[in-house]
Amino acid sequence: MSTGGSLPLTLRVAGRRVVVVGGGHVATRRTLSLVEAGARVVVVSPAVSDSLASSIGRGDVEWIRRTYAPGDLAGAWLVQTATHSPVDDLVAADAEAAQIWCLKGGDPDHATAWAPAVAQVEDVMVAISGGGDAKRASALRDGVAAALQSGELPMRHRTHHPAGLVALVGGGPGDPGLLTTRGRRLLAEADVVVVDRLAPHALLAELDSDVEVVDVGKMPDHHPIPQHEINAILIDRARQGKIVVRLKGGDPYVFGRGGEELIACRDAGIPVEVVPGVTSAIAVAASAGIPVTHRGVARGFSVVAAHEEIDRLPRTGAHTLVMLMGVKRLAQTCAELIAGGHDGRTPAAIVERGCTPEQRVTVGTLASLADVAAAAGATSPAITIIGDVVTLSPSWPSG
Repeated sequence: MSTGGSLPLTLRVAGRRVVVVGGGHVATRRTLSLVEAGARVVVVSPAVSDSLASSIGRGDVEWIRRTYAPGDLAGAWLVQTATHSPVDDLVAADAEAAQIWCLKGGDPDHATAWAPAVAQVEDVMVAISGGGDAKRASALRDGVAAALQSGELPMRHRTHHPAGLVALVGGGPGDPGLLTTRGRRLLAEADVVVVDRLAPHALLAELDSDVEVVDVGKMPDHHPIPQHEINAILIDRARQGKIVVRLKGGDPYVFGRGGEELIACRDAGIPVEVVPGVTSAIAVAASAGIPVTHRGVARGFSVVAAHEEIDRLPRTGAHTLVMLMGVKRLAQTCAELIAGGHDGRTPAAIVERGCTPEQRVTVGTLASLADVAAAAGATSPAITIIGDVVTLSPSWPSG
């Protein structure tokens, strides 16, 4: 099919009569699309598929239960032929005479209209013609849809948003590839990005030059921008009608204070979307070859901040302990665990800069880990894992 002489258009078919001639797979698919668009669909066919029969039974589609006859196109704005027989040629000729646009199934060269493959993501609709090759168009459509959904193509609005929006996006444990598809798309739409120290900063290079980036990163025991000021930044930018992405490391709800930001925005009347992230508590352990649970080794796990009520944690190597934000007081934490009844011989590991090219794993026992980590010069960001599952890591000495 040549595209010469064609003009891409979007048709408003809602409330308008559209005739589909045929009752098989192509007719079913096109009928369902037309019904979804609000058209008054009339199917002309002696037999129909089960799916079409369901639509007819619900009253969504009118069925003329016979072969096509001249006059069936009366009042139609559009016709789809789908019999794959000489009947299609007759319908096309009648449509031409009546000046009705005709979609001709399996024969685009003799059609007067072509249905593109359509990708719709939120309020963006992309229609693709494959030059008469439906499979080619579908493949292109799927690729474009994936790119729109992932944020690889620009979805960002260029107009003012009266209500504004704050999206609390978990950036994952460090590797930009571990940001969720929804998070990446929101980042591509953002007018403002409020970013943490542990968020995947490499993604900021993909932002448009006019996107405001506010770095509110916190270092251990040093918070230059307190939480109430971060909340105020989110609310202020959203009230300006902007899409604000709060890009945080890991998951916003695992020691990320995402709940506080959610409450602050909601109390201010700001719409909020929460996008969970891949939490470092599990992902970093996995990247070090340590599953937090493993059949026959560990039946459960606890995630703690490494400085709150650790003496109350389960005292068995069959229950994995994952501790976050505790490198500076690792020696004290290990001593408190042992004093609380934990076996000092329990395998333990500290994983620094997890899920990045600089990841490093140091292993020992609960009693020795602090000294081993100090000798290695371990620094944050890091997580500590205590439990028998540590022996599954490739870093655990064999034999």
